[in-house]
Amino acid sequence: MSTTQSERLRGLLEPLVSAADLDLEEIEVSRAGRRRVLRIVVDSDEGATLDACAELSRAISQKLDETDAMGEDEYVLEVSSPGADRPLTEHRHYVRAVGRLARLQLHEGGELVARILTVDDDGLDLEVPGVKGRKPTARRVAFAEIAKARVELEFNRKDKKEEEA
Repeated sequence: MSTTQSERLRGLLEPLVSAADLDLEEIEVSRAGRRRVLRIVVDSDEGATLDACAELSRAISQKLDETDAMGEDEYVLEVSSPGADRPLTEHRHYVRAVGRLARLQLHEGGELVARILTVDDDGLDLEVPGVKGRKPTARRVAFAEIAKARVELEFNRKDKKEEEA
């Protein structure tokens, strides 16, 4: 997708997404055979529900039908929330991941898997799990140290409510 088309779509769709109390995370146009696929990824602090995505999809579809932003060719519109193991690229992504396990690749070349405890303007306070029966340790990582970060899926973590019961 050209930068001009991307900017135009973002300018057109951002007000609709904001009006739905969501954040526009990504816009992608790709080819699927003879058709194009327009993928819109949205999120919020509370997450994007299926109903919110469906309602937003209808509003976006109507807006695109009123304009020539997608041209005359056929396209498929997909509106969804980011996946569970989404990359963390914005400050708000880290804030939304508080309490979750994340895999951080550091600029210095190391990799770190830790639970995000708090987030501020400068970086993260993490809890690094203990290895071989050792206690977890605290660690501070500045945003400037992080090359890439992604939420890690946890299948066996107990919810705090389960632990208290």
